[in-house]
Amino acid sequence: MLKVLIIAIAIVVGVLALTLFAISKGYSYDHKVDPMPKKHKENDEE
Repeated sequence: MLKVLIIAIAIVVGVLALTLFAISKGYSYDHKVDPMPKKHKENDEE
Protein backbone atom coordinates (compact mmCIF):
# COMPACT_ATOMS: atom_id res chain seq x y z
CA MET A 1 0.00 0.00 0.00
CA LEU A 2 2.85 2.37 0.80
CA LYS A 3 4.41 1.78 -2.64
CA VAL A 4 1.16 2.80 -4.35
CA LEU A 5 0.98 5.99 -2.28
CA ILE A 6 4.59 6.91 -3.12
CA ILE A 7 4.03 6.25 -6.84
CA ALA A 8 0.83 8.33 -6.81
CA ILE A 9 2.56 11.24 -5.09
CA ALA A 10 5.46 11.03 -7.56
CA ILE A 11 3.03 11.16 -10.51
CA VAL A 12 1.19 14.16 -9.02
CA VAL A 13 4.47 16.03 -8.40
CA GLY A 14 5.66 15.20 -11.93
CA VAL A 15 2.46 16.45 -13.54
CA LEU A 16 2.56 19.60 -11.40
CA ALA A 17 6.17 20.27 -12.43
CA LEU A 18 5.34 19.82 -16.13
CA THR A 19 2.30 22.09 -15.79
CA LEU A 20 4.31 24.86 -14.14
CA PHE A 21 7.02 24.49 -16.79
CA ALA A 22 4.46 24.82 -19.62
CA ILE A 23 2.81 27.85 -17.99
CA SER A 24 6.12 29.65 -17.46
CA LYS A 25 7.22 28.88 -21.03
CA GLY A 26 3.91 30.25 -22.35
CA TYR A 27 4.21 33.49 -20.42
CA SER A 28 7.81 34.02 -21.56
CA TYR A 29 6.85 33.62 -25.25
CA ASP A 30 7.40 36.86 -27.18
CA HIS A 31 4.07 37.57 -28.89
CA LYS A 32 4.39 39.65 -32.04
CA VAL A 33 1.73 41.25 -34.22
CA ASP A 34 2.36 42.09 -37.85
CA PRO A 35 2.16 45.81 -38.62
CA MET A 36 -0.82 46.99 -40.62
CA PRO A 37 -0.18 47.56 -44.34
CA LYS A 38 0.08 51.24 -45.32
CA LYS A 39 -2.92 51.30 -47.67
CA HIS A 40 -5.23 50.05 -44.92
CA LYS A 41 -3.78 52.55 -42.47
CA GLU A 42 -4.37 55.48 -44.85
CA ASN A 43 -7.99 54.42 -45.45
CA ASP A 44 -8.70 54.28 -41.72
CA GLU A 45 -7.52 57.89 -41.24
CA GLU A 46 -9.97 59.32 -43.79
